[in-house]
Amino acid sequence: MSLLAIVVALALEQWRAFDWRTTVERSYVAYVRGIEQRLNGGTLGQGMLATALAVVPPVAVSAFVWWLAHRVHPALGLAVNIAVLYVLMGFRRFSHAVSSIVAALAGGDIVAARRALSQWRGGATVELGATPELTSQDVARFAIERGIADAYRQVFAVLFWFMVLPGPAGAVLYRAAALLAAQWKAPMPGDDLTVVTRSLLVFGRPARQLLWLLDWIPVRLTALSFAVVGDFEDAIYCWRTQASGWPPAYGGEARGILLATGGGALGVQLGGALQGIDGPEPRPQVGVGDPVEPEVLPSAVGLVWRALVLWLVLVLLLSLANWAA
Repeated sequence: MSLLAIVVALALEQWRAFDWRTTVERSYVAYVRGIEQRLNGGTLGQGMLATALAVVPPVAVSAFVWWLAHRVHPALGLAVNIAVLYVLMGFRRFSHAVSSIVAALAGGDIVAARRALSQWRGGATVELGATPELTSQDVARFAIERGIADAYRQVFAVLFWFMVLPGPAGAVLYRAAALLAAQWKAPMPGDDLTVVTRSLLVFGRPARQLLWLLDWIPVRLTALSFAVVGDFEDAIYCWRTQASGWPPAYGGEARGILLATGGGALGVQLGGALQGIDGPEPRPQVGVGDPVEPEVLPSAVGLVWRALVLWLVLVLLLSLANWAA
């Protein structure tokens, strides 16, 4: 039943994206911002209470709704799983964004490629550096980095926790923790350390630690999947030698593992310094081979697709083993 829910949700999302998904995310973000405004006194205890208030209610409600629907009829429980996964997963957002960038670069329209990358990132520029004058190679490199991170955050990690916890509770838990940690994140290099930002360093620590805990297993399984469906030897080498050096301000070890194995599996170099307001901001280079060229983008999409198929096959085997037992 879990495999059927995953396949149907992925098919629905590829067919038609859920237009209200951003509304759901914004509603949750508004909810956690309200909690932060009321409870943020800059202490660890307040942060732990706020994290529990932000995460437990949506997880409990989703688990109760699924349990009630499953008690009425298993088909209703399946429908709840499909609906929740359809809302939470964002594979279409990744694949269609990359397709738009590929089409723009193939047509030589670098302005449209930059615009597509910016829209994909929601207009964010902090990780793109201070200058909008990105070359086609820069656009392709940032697209691969964002694509690998998005595919993990919105697909692989969601699927892992969906399989681990009953009903849709695991999927809701992970997406809530990821959105929460993004709101209560540590400052990036170059950020103005206001009083509010400093208070989030302590107040937001429990949320960031929760996401770190939830990431520990699935990020490594995702990286291993990239290695299996790509260049295994280079991917594992990059994982072992490069991942731990990724700066905490840019995602830390989890992002480093994904980018290092992704770059090694594709045979390209990712990372590298960003041009910030006060000069270059250091990020190490990860991966092997040549710098990213626009022609590599379809290969990156193919890498993620193959890894997803591998996961679905593993879920099928686990389901068959469970039925046999």
